[in-house]
Amino acid sequence: MTAPDTAPVLLGPAAWAKLLNAHTAYFTEAGPSYDEVLFEVAARVGTSGSIGKADIGALLFWKRLRADTRWVRHIMNLPDHQVRNETRTAVEAANDPDLSTPDAAAAGRLALSSLPGFKSGDALASALLLAAAPDRMAVYDTRAQKGLKELDLELTAARGRYGRYMGIVEGLKATALHYGQTWTARDVDLGLYSLGGRKSS
Repeated sequence: MTAPDTAPVLLGPAAWAKLLNAHTAYFTEAGPSYDEVLFEVAARVGTSGSIGKADIGALLFWKRLRADTRWVRHIMNLPDHQVRNETRTAVEAANDPDLSTPDAAAAGRLALSSLPGFKSGDALASALLLAAAPDRMAVYDTRAQKGLKELDLELTAARGRYGRYMGIVEGLKATALHYGQTWTARDVDLGLYSLGGRKSS
């Protein structure tokens, strides 16, 4: 049984309407096939219990991040079994039923920090954790950060950001339920992503 998450309602009606409209706009504009790569990787992770180099490459492509960086060369030089040994701990943490979602997110993010390219920054790490626990985790990126700012929700860059982010995501899920919508963590991050890509009004 998953540890219960108690999260406050974070948004008043006007701010909630802004997030809801952004969420709706995302599904109006995005193609239905975009997340196929994510779903395929998540299915493999669900079977293997770990994330390999090919999975990381696919998620890098899915997130449209740069691959011409030093850390990519370093991780490619590691044996795949070593990468899987490191990521297995993250997959287990992200799915730990005895941890609250923010604590599971923080533990999963910490487990990834030993890999090249994962010591700082949460965009790709959060994509791996979403693939590890697609019904529980959410993506963090610069557009999600901008979306939070649009809603006057603060998230600092201090150590442990991803765990704190998932605490906010849980609050936004509770907010959605308060307003009659049943959202997943992924729904929240898509709403924030869409909102963060808009010009401030």
